[in-house]
Amino acid sequence: MVTGQNLLPSHRLRLRSIAMSVLHDKRILLGISGSIAAYKSPNIVRLLVKSGVSVQVVMTDAAKTFVTPLTLSTVSNREVLSSFTQEENENAVWNNHVDLGLWADAMLVAPASANTLSKMAQANADNLLIATYLSAKCPVFFAPAMDLDMHKHPANKANMETLIANGNILIPATSGALASGLEGEGRMEEPEEIVAALETYFLEKSLLAGKNIIITAGPTYEAIDPVRFIGNHSSGKMGYALANSAAQQGANVTLISGPTAGNSAHPSVKVMAVTTANEMLHACLENYDAADAVLMSAAVADFKPMNEIGQKIKKQDGLDAISLTPTTDILAELGSRKKHQILIGFALESENALQHAQNKLLRKNLDAIVVNSLADEGAGFGHDTNKISFLQRDTDAVHYALKSKEEVAKDVLNHLKNIFDAH
Repeated sequence: MVTGQNLLPSHRLRLRSIAMSVLHDKRILLGISGSIAAYKSPNIVRLLVKSGVSVQVVMTDAAKTFVTPLTLSTVSNREVLSSFTQEENENAVWNNHVDLGLWADAMLVAPASANTLSKMAQANADNLLIATYLSAKCPVFFAPAMDLDMHKHPANKANMETLIANGNILIPATSGALASGLEGEGRMEEPEEIVAALETYFLEKSLLAGKNIIITAGPTYEAIDPVRFIGNHSSGKMGYALANSAAQQGANVTLISGPTAGNSAHPSVKVMAVTTANEMLHACLENYDAADAVLMSAAVADFKPMNEIGQKIKKQDGLDAISLTPTTDILAELGSRKKHQILIGFALESENALQHAQNKLLRKNLDAIVVNSLADEGAGFGHDTNKISFLQRDTDAVHYALKSKEEVAKDVLNHLKNIFDAH
């Protein structure tokens, strides 16, 4: 369990604007208990789903008085659970509360009635919601909803204090018009603020939150003449996946991208479009001093024409040869200038991949390197998938199976977080 805390409205909103998708790909259990405030629950589900969350609703029988399972299943795109078993073809099917508790990244009980708060505090597992709560290994948030006098009652206050002491996170009730006609504290917080509380929690728990990260993506093109160039087949998909995942986790991302098509960046990512290796170098150096980490996933051209021809070469004129000269080794240049930055390189190899990557790691003063091989089907340029190994100094390589580039990005960023944590 996490340390109990009381999230105030100003605190919940503080970071929301910079990471609207920090909940993306999260799995959240929404527990709904018997309160008139349950009419707000479909909107909570809608907002979470819009943020990319998988929502599983678990509700008490009393909650069905205020909102229907059909409504909630429609907005969540999942079957709503409310009992320990389901009857199908006269065979009881168990709704496994243990599996539910292990599945979730967070559990939210909203509304949390006085009755449900009491059962949570006393471990009175007489319904699926409470049994699931007691099985949860994830952070648990609760948003009380009840009338003024009930909310103020010492017994209810004691239950909330017990829950907080046990590591649960209170989303405090607000003051306003209550179902009884009274005015006062006890009104469940609004759905937008509840979702903001979840966003703030996950953002602040991320080791990438607030980190300045440079990510390069795509190819570079080196001009032969005004219409022809030397380049490669890099699509930029890996770099964009890294940038979007890092931004979702609260990082301040500068994406320096060579020419690509069909990729989209998270709204908070600062995109710098470049064409040549020299332009990419200058963009990296411009942002390098302020960077906490640099992930060089771009496929930078190793050579460029020694002399760019000013006019289009006519086919009938012919071209005997193109004299090439090396481009600046951006990774080596950044490695030579490295101070506090964590520098991670990428290597696409066709043979002896691990040995070449290990040499590159040491030669260019890198902290780590991500390597993949053209010999692996589905890896490398142009694919939606990748198969990588992650190497650091003085440690064994970590090998991964073929995955989507979005999943690979998460693996790489998990390694980066471990490096930050070790520092």
